[in-house]
Amino acid sequence: MNILYCGDKGIARGALVSILSILKHNKGVLHFYILTINYEDTKAFTKAAAKFLDELVKKTNSKSFVELIDATKVFVSNLPSKNMGSYFTPCSMLRLYIDKVPEINKLDRVLYLDYDVVCRGDLGNLYSMNMDGIEAAGALDIYGKNFYHYHGLFNFDYMNSGVMLFNMPECLKTNMFEKAVKLCADKWMMLADQAALNKSITNRIILPRKYNEQAERPKKDTVLHHFSNNFKFFPYFRVQKVKPFEVDKIHSILKIHEYDDILDEYLRLKEYVED
Repeated sequence: MNILYCGDKGIARGALVSILSILKHNKGVLHFYILTINYEDTKAFTKAAAKFLDELVKKTNSKSFVELIDATKVFVSNLPSKNMGSYFTPCSMLRLYIDKVPEINKLDRVLYLDYDVVCRGDLGNLYSMNMDGIEAAGALDIYGKNFYHYHGLFNFDYMNSGVMLFNMPECLKTNMFEKAVKLCADKWMMLADQAALNKSITNRIILPRKYNEQAERPKKDTVLHHFSNNFKFFPYFRVQKVKPFEVDKIHSILKIHEYDDILDEYLRLKEYVED
């Protein structure tokens, strides 16, 4: 199973929690790829952190690995010019460049995860699903699905990009990633990477919500819990942002304790991934 994270050194704590959660529920061979860049104020995911994570996954299965890939040259050669000043870091758009990364574009399929996704079950059914003629699979965005539609006003097809399964041969065949990068270079967009993917994907599968639960609390059947930003309206409007590695907030704000075994392990190990 090929799993991809993208980001700078700031995602290391989240990646540790995410990987620990995957290892808990998936004992087979896992190939983790971390795509990073060292560009202006964006500092790359460190080799030391990647080495520690590689040693960690090998304790569960000796054939598993974590590979750190520097994509700075690929990124700089075709900058997403119109969206470089967005709220998110340039690393948010790194997944759009994987067709130009030899270590990844040769793979059959890749499961992309944001660094704030926690695994709660076996990923086998998701990863092995039939994707003949399909470029990507993803769950609906819980907010954006109501505002963006690509195949009819009442057809919900706007996917959240935090969990996406890419069929690499099909993506290369349709030049899907190239289209997305060009969009980011030519046009400013809200949530640029997510918008560009949604506009560039021709054939998609909408996944059940359990594979990308974006609400603050998971449901009984949730397989992947995505700690994305949530809007709160009472007693006043605000954006609530709690990440899996913020243990105190997980307990005090979200009142979630079911991940405590993973978080205890994270607290014991986090010093090895922090710069």
